[in-house]
Amino acid sequence: MSTRENLLRELNDLVKINYDRIAGYEKAVSECKEDDVDLKGLFRNMANESEQYVLQLSNLITRLGGQPSDDTTTPGKIYRTWMDIKAVLTGSNRKALLSSCEYGEDAAQKAYNAVLSSGSLVDDESRQLITEQQASLKKSHDVIKNYRDLQPAFV
Repeated sequence: MSTRENLLRELNDLVKINYDRIAGYEKAVSECKEDDVDLKGLFRNMANESEQYVLQLSNLITRLGGQPSDDTTTPGKIYRTWMDIKAVLTGSNRKALLSSCEYGEDAAQKAYNAVLSSGSLVDDESRQLITEQQASLKKSHDVIKNYRDLQPAFV
């Protein structure tokens, strides 16, 4: 497989992880209780962030001559099913919901780290975009984690 093909595959992996993130946060919004307005807003902002990243990555993939993915990953689908089961068992309490979201944020960080450390990002434009997105996602991860840590164990 050529370097360009590897780069396109890895960029599409990031598109997919962002689609996972969007679907995960949409799922989280649906699991929120009616009075969890703050969480709903936070989760919508996180989904909107990934929508922007999908657009940026898709534009880059197209400029590089590739076809952007329009699907999520299989592990992401499994994860959302697990969120459904967990919601039934925990009653969708805030701390559990935020913990599930943090797990998803950890997965996004791993995906970005894998691409940045793979060596296939040969052009500066790709590396800069991925680095900027990863830094922003790290901030989002920390917001979710801090928000989770502020929650009592059983709310």
